[in-house]
Amino acid sequence: MGIFEPFRAIGYITTGVPFSVQRLGTETFVTVSVGKAWQIYDCAKLTLVLVGPQLPKKIRALASYRDYTFAAFGNEIAVFRRAQQVARWSKHEEKVISLLLFGEHVLSLDARGNMFTWAFKGTEPNLAPVGHILLEKNFSPTCVMHPDTYLNKVVLGSQEGSLQLWNVSSKKKLYEFKGWNASVQCCVSSPALDVVAVGCSDGKVHVHNLRYDEEIVSFTHATRGSVTALSFRTDGQPLLASGGSSGVISIWNLEKRRLQSVIKEAHDGSIVSLHFFANEPVLMSSSSDNSIKMWIFDTSDGDPRLLRFRSGHSAPPLCIRFYGNGRHILSAGQDRAFRLFSVIQDQQSRELSQRHVTKRAKKLKVKEEDIKLKPVIAFDCAQIRERDWCNVVTCHMDTTRAYVWRLQNFVIGEHILKPCPDNPTPVKSCAISACGNFVVLGTEGGWIEKFNLQSGISRGSYIDTAETGAHDGQVIGIACDATNSLMISGGYRGDIKVWDFKGRELKSRWEVGCSVVKLVYHRTNGLLAVVADDMVLHLYDVVSLRLVRRFVGHSDRITDLCFSEDGKWLLSSSMDRTLRIWDVILARQIDALQVDVAITALSLSPNMDVLATSHVDQIGVYLWVNQAMFSPSSNVDLFASGREVARVQMPAVSSKEGSDPEEAELVQPLGQELHIKESSVPSINQIPDLVTLSLLPKSQWQSLLNLDIIKERNKPIEPPKKPEKAPFFLPSIPSLSGDILFKPNEVASDQEDNTNDELTVFKRRADLSSPLLHLVESATEEKHFSVFTDYIKGLSPSTLDMELRMLQIVDEEVLLEPEARPELKALELLLDYFIHEITCQNNFEFIQAVVRLFLKIHGETVRCQPSLQDKAKKLLEVQSSVWQKMDKMFQSTRCMVTFLSNAQF
Repeated sequence: MGIFEPFRAIGYITTGVPFSVQRLGTETFVTVSVGKAWQIYDCAKLTLVLVGPQLPKKIRALASYRDYTFAAFGNEIAVFRRAQQVARWSKHEEKVISLLLFGEHVLSLDARGNMFTWAFKGTEPNLAPVGHILLEKNFSPTCVMHPDTYLNKVVLGSQEGSLQLWNVSSKKKLYEFKGWNASVQCCVSSPALDVVAVGCSDGKVHVHNLRYDEEIVSFTHATRGSVTALSFRTDGQPLLASGGSSGVISIWNLEKRRLQSVIKEAHDGSIVSLHFFANEPVLMSSSSDNSIKMWIFDTSDGDPRLLRFRSGHSAPPLCIRFYGNGRHILSAGQDRAFRLFSVIQDQQSRELSQRHVTKRAKKLKVKEEDIKLKPVIAFDCAQIRERDWCNVVTCHMDTTRAYVWRLQNFVIGEHILKPCPDNPTPVKSCAISACGNFVVLGTEGGWIEKFNLQSGISRGSYIDTAETGAHDGQVIGIACDATNSLMISGGYRGDIKVWDFKGRELKSRWEVGCSVVKLVYHRTNGLLAVVADDMVLHLYDVVSLRLVRRFVGHSDRITDLCFSEDGKWLLSSSMDRTLRIWDVILARQIDALQVDVAITALSLSPNMDVLATSHVDQIGVYLWVNQAMFSPSSNVDLFASGREVARVQMPAVSSKEGSDPEEAELVQPLGQELHIKESSVPSINQIPDLVTLSLLPKSQWQSLLNLDIIKERNKPIEPPKKPEKAPFFLPSIPSLSGDILFKPNEVASDQEDNTNDELTVFKRRADLSSPLLHLVESATEEKHFSVFTDYIKGLSPSTLDMELRMLQIVDEEVLLEPEARPELKALELLLDYFIHEITCQNNFEFIQAVVRLFLKIHGETVRCQPSLQDKAKKLLEVQSSVWQKMDKMFQSTRCMVTFLSNAQF
C-alpha cells in the first residue's frame, strides 16, 4: 500500500452508450454508462442518485426495470438490484451490442446474431436463458425494437439495410422487410399502431407501416452523417426528433411532412440517445461529448430551448488546481471549457460562462467553437479577493491576451490584459500576488508585465536589457513570494531571475545549465522547484541563491509538479507513467506509483488529504486519498515503498469494484448454483464488506447509552400527592396510619395466601420466563436470530434496559454454584447472539448500543465467570476484526465523510 490510494473519478456524465429511461410513480430516472460503471440520474433536476459498481470491461448496452439494472460488458451481462450485483449471464460468445426490456424478460443481442431471452424476476437469479434465436449469417444485427401491441414480437435492424420481424415465443421469423439499401442505425415505435421510424446510415429517416409494409413518409438530414437516435413525441403533437452523428437534432412535423426546427450544435459529438418524456413537451438527449441535455418545447414558435443539462469535459483537461479549502477543483480542457468541479457534491460542478457564447454564435451564424476562447494552457487563482473583484487569470493557447474571471459569479471578467502592446506575443505564464491585487504575465517573447486586477491597468514591466526585455526567449514560469517583495521568473534558456516586486529591478540571477520546462515556488519555505530538460528536479533556496536539493528518478519528460501545503513533500509526474513523492527534508524519494495512463497535471489539496490528477486521453479528474492523513500512525514508512515503484489501478467512478474476489463468491458461472457463506453474508440483502444499519430512529438506540442521565433528568420535582378521598365505588378498610387501603378481592387473597411460598421460592425463575429469554433460546436452537432482533428493536429503551436488568445477579452465592443459576445460561446465549450479529454486520449501530448496555449491567459478572470470559474474548476478537476490516476497506470513505463534516453548503 502506497501513500496515495485510488479514491474515485469525477467529471464523467455519460459515454457513447444509449441511456435507459424508467418511470417509478411520479418520478423519472435515467441510467447512463460512464465507462466501466453506470449512474442513475433523477430527471427532475438531473441530480445523481446512484452509482453502480465497477465492471471488468466497458459497458456496451444498458436496460433498467424498477430496482434492476442490466449492463452488458464484453460477452457477459451483469444484473444489479440497486447497486448490488445479484447475477451474471454468460451465454454469449461474442460481445453484446444491444439489450431490450421485454415484459418480465430481457433480450440480449450479440454481434454474431445470437439473441437470448432471460427471465430476471423471482427470488433466485436465473443463470440460464429461457430462449435462444440464431439469426441468418447474411443478417448482421444492429438494433432491436418491440412494436407496441405486437405480442411476443420484435423487429431487428441490420447492417445490410433489411428488417426482420421475429416471434420470440415461437422462435420463428414472421416477415422480412427489404429495407432501403442503407445500414439501419436505430429503430423506434410510434404512438400510432403499426408505425415505426427507422434511421439509416445515409442520413434518411423512414416512417414505415409494419402491417402493410408501406412507407408513409421519409425525411433527409441536411448535414452529413448517419441517423443515430429517434424519438416520437407522445403528448398529442405529431413531432419526431432525430439526432445525427454531427451533433444536430432535427424536429420533423409528421402532419405537414416537413422540417419544423433544428437544434444546431446541440452537442459537440454524435447524438447517442433521444427520448421524449411521456405526455410532456420535454426531450432528453445524450451524446458522446460527455453531456446530457433536456429541451422543452414551450416557445411561441414551437422551437425547443435548453431546460437543464449536465456536462463535463469533452476533451482531456490540460491544467487542474484545487481552489479554496479543497472542496473545488478548477480545470481547463482541450475542449475550450473552463470548469469548476465539486469534490463533495457532483451537482455543484459547472462550466464558467464566457458571456453568452450560444447567443453570440447564433447571431453571427458561426459555430460556438469559433466564439469560445482557445484552450487554457496556464492559470492562477487567489481566494483572498474573491468577493471584491476577479480572482482568476488564464493564459490561452496562441493568444496574446490574458483573461480574468470572477469565480464568485462563475463568469469571465470585464478586463482583458494585453502585455507589450507594441510587440505582442502569446502569453505563456501568469502568477497572482499573495495579496490578490496584482497579476504578473510572461510572454513567449520574454516580456514580463504587472497588472492591477481590480482595474486591469498595467503597473509596469520587468526589463533586464532593452533588447530582450526580461528574458531572452519564452518565459516558462512566474512566482511571487508571500510578502510582495520578490518576483521569480524562469526563461526557456535556463536562466532564473529574482526581481524586486515593487521596484521591478533585477536583484540576482543564476543558470540552471539546460532548458527550463516548469517551475513551482512554495511561499512558506521559500523553495523554488525547477524542472529542466535533463529530467532532474532542482530545488533552490531563493534567499541564499543556491541549490539545496537535486532529485533524480524520472526516465521521461516531467509533465507537472507541486508542493504540499506544509512544504515537506514535492510531487512530480512524468510521461513514464509514474508519480513520485519526494521528501524535501530527508532529501530522498519516499514513494513512487505507476499508473496505466501517464499523468498530465496534478494538484494536492490544501489539507493534503486528496490528490487530483488528469491523464492522457482521459476526460475526467481522478482523486487519490492520502493514507497518511487517515491513519492512526503518522509514520510515512508504513505506507511508502521507497525507491520501489508500485503499480496501482487508476481511480474509478465507483469506489466498489465489481470484480472483487470476495464478491465473486456471490456470482457463479452459468450452470452452477448460487452459494452464499453464512458467516460473511447473513442474508441476500446484506452487501459484502459493508455493514447494514437498523434504520431505527437515532433517539432509540442513542437513548440506550444515556438512559441513566435521561432518568435523572426526567425525575419529578415534587413527590406524588395522595388522593384526599377514594372513589365511592371502591371498597376500603380502615387503617391506623390514615392511608386509604382498598379491600382486596377475597378470591385473589386466598390464592395469594396459598401461593405465597411458591412465589418466594421460584421468584427468580418466574422473572426469567420472559419473552426475551424464550426468544433467545429458540433463536439459538434454530440458528435464526431475525425474530429475536425484531423483538428487541421493537422495545423502548427503558423496557430493553429492564429486560436486561432482570437477568442481573445480585447475590454472591452464584459464584459458588454457577450451573444452578439460569441467569448465566441466559447471559451466554446473549453473548452468542452478539457474536453472530456482529459477524454478520447486521443492525450495526443498534447492536453496538445494546452490547454497551449489556456490558454496563453485567460486566462484573462476565469478569468473574470463566465460561462468560471465553465468550467475551471471542466477542472482542470478532468486534476487533470487523472494525479493522472496515478501517482497511473504507479509508477513502472516511475521507469523504471528513469533507462532508467540514463543508458549509
